[in-house]
Amino acid sequence: MKKKLLKISIVGKTNAGKSTLLNNIIGETISITNKKINTTEDLITGVCNIKEHQLIFYDTPGLNYIKNLNKNKIKLKQNFWNAFNETDIIIYLIDLKKYNTLEVSNNLKKLLQINKRIIIIFNKNDLLNKKIILPKIKELDNKFNIESFFSISAKKKLGLNQIKNYLINKTYFSDWIYEQDEISDKDDIFISNEITRNSILTLLHKEIPYNLNIINKMFKYLKNGDLKIKQEIELNNIRYKKIILGKNGEKIKNIRIKSQKNISKILKVKVHLYINIIKSNAKKI
Repeated sequence: MKKKLLKISIVGKTNAGKSTLLNNIIGETISITNKKINTTEDLITGVCNIKEHQLIFYDTPGLNYIKNLNKNKIKLKQNFWNAFNETDIIIYLIDLKKYNTLEVSNNLKKLLQINKRIIIIFNKNDLLNKKIILPKIKELDNKFNIESFFSISAKKKLGLNQIKNYLINKTYFSDWIYEQDEISDKDDIFISNEITRNSILTLLHKEIPYNLNIINKMFKYLKNGDLKIKQEIELNNIRYKKIILGKNGEKIKNIRIKSQKNISKILKVKVHLYINIIKSNAKKI
């Protein structure tokens, strides 16, 4: 049967649930999810293959994040807009709990300038009365050229099949970009690094050192089939060292245990994870 394809960008405000939506559509964790802001720092590509159809998703940083990118993030900003150039359909995901009419209208005005088809998905409908959605749909439908509207709970996987079916019906004849067994353009090293970064963000609560990088130093399968990983947490500011280490090293120990467990779960292999903390000049601290 002839192959079909569709490329979709998922956009929305930070914490709207973009990464959760992507992970649950794909069926695997390829984009980290965290309640803290700006956890998606890279453009993550997710691939969903259903029979002859290939759906390619671009998970992007929050729209509010892109507006405030500094000069060190120029490449990310460029990749963000390049994703739109490749996109057939834009999914604008809106957190119903934080719906702001002015903000949504302003974002839509900018998105419509890209001249791509837009569908709006209201997320977290499990937390609110569904009756409040209809007036919002009517208001936006009267004001903007929106192709379709959906209401879901990405976290509870409610309404995802309707979205999949809708997108499948929009696919067009084309060669696939990814192979049948590929679910992302990101490799296992990238995903394991992201898992550790997510563990840090989760366990540090309000003391979040966003200016850190996770660097892989070893990713090796042992003779017994286990996976040995060595990572370095690269800090731009030495004052974050104490925060990450915690009292008597308990915090870094918990980060390692949590990351090791989640990497093992996702990669389906026993993992031995080792983590060091370094300063950005590559000297051990």
